[in-house]
Amino acid sequence: MEAPRSDIDGAEIGGAGVGGAGAGIAARAERFFATRILPRHADWVAATQAGERMPAFVATLREEARAEGLWNLGIPPRAGSGGPGLSNRDFAPIAELTGRLPWASLVFNCHAPDLPNMIMLDALATPGQRERFLVPLLEGRAASAFAMTEPDVASSDATNIATTIRADGGDLVVSGRKWFITGAAAPDLSFHIVMGVTDPEAPRTARHSAVLVPADAPGIRVERTLRFLGWDDHVAPIGEIVFDEVRVSAANMLGEPGRGFDAAQVRLGPARLHHAFRCIGLAEMLLDLMKRRMRERTAFGRSLAEYDSVQQWIAEGRIGIDMSRHFLNHAAAELDANGFKASWRAISMAKVHVPRMLQEIADRALQLFGAAGGSDDHLIHHAFVYARMFRIADGPDEVHLRQIFRSEPVPEGALQDSGYVARRAAGHPNDNKTGRTQ
Repeated sequence: MEAPRSDIDGAEIGGAGVGGAGAGIAARAERFFATRILPRHADWVAATQAGERMPAFVATLREEARAEGLWNLGIPPRAGSGGPGLSNRDFAPIAELTGRLPWASLVFNCHAPDLPNMIMLDALATPGQRERFLVPLLEGRAASAFAMTEPDVASSDATNIATTIRADGGDLVVSGRKWFITGAAAPDLSFHIVMGVTDPEAPRTARHSAVLVPADAPGIRVERTLRFLGWDDHVAPIGEIVFDEVRVSAANMLGEPGRGFDAAQVRLGPARLHHAFRCIGLAEMLLDLMKRRMRERTAFGRSLAEYDSVQQWIAEGRIGIDMSRHFLNHAAAELDANGFKASWRAISMAKVHVPRMLQEIADRALQLFGAAGGSDDHLIHHAFVYARMFRIADGPDEVHLRQIFRSEPVPEGALQDSGYVARRAAGHPNDNKTGRTQ
């Protein structure tokens, strides 16, 4: 079967290497996107500009997608998800496809933060937690948030997280402040997965745990809705929240106490891949807009397409997109085959590289479009903000680069011991073996 094709000038959406049911589902998802989602994008923009967070037609599209089996496509192959059980590699072209619009993934119930939260719950939840928290997400009648980042500490070092989760009889009491929490400001939010300290005397990586906190629990305050570089997340509004002595049952502990970071990695590995594939979709969308713009505009008596700089931008954009897609496909296959602990390096490298690629293409698109590129008529500013935010979210570039550096093999011996060095220092022990003189 041929790889599915995009509606964007015939560009592939990453279907190479996806076979069987995965390829068929990706093709069906693309047809649904092209015929039912994309034609409503202008309506989405108009509704959100008018202050309507969730246009009514989105619920209809969600019902249609679910009826056609295009639902929960990003949930791994485990029982009970109601989805087709695609691998990360098979889900890749769908994640890329839905990345082209800020709201497309919502239609297939594959949006952040609910998708990675469902993956986390699917892996760690008790039967009671599955029934109360996971099933409503899978059925599309709940919304969730992952509350980790805090304003008062450097959250790039996750061991700094200071929110406390203390035991009190049969309860857990949560106290702390979180911010830039995706979905936290949504009026229909159902629950948070909160990261906090349960044992301050334990080693730094064993102090934290994850707990499920209903959004209507007494003591939770939404302090404000946040924007990033002026961008509003209409799918999952970002918020700053306070947990003021919030009391939940001890049965709401997700995973083992003190294993909060291990629990978080269950969701963060796939989440980083999903965001990166969405970046590919955004980059394809930008390249499509740039190619249309260059054909239709003239400056100083020449078509923009005739300028060497524009031609180079398009060519370099294509190189960056295709290289990033191959990189991500490799990381997704690694995650499927070997799990996160064995694939983190490939995921981290992709996490660093892909948003940089998108940011560069978005910057060039903005330059090509001029003032129009910063308007809500196009998604150029959205793509730029998404790329810039992703370079911070889920671990900033510097943290990933530090870990990648630490995992790099160190050669034995000094520089002069390398056979690649032609001129050695006087008295080097290998001189006698080769008979060379200095």
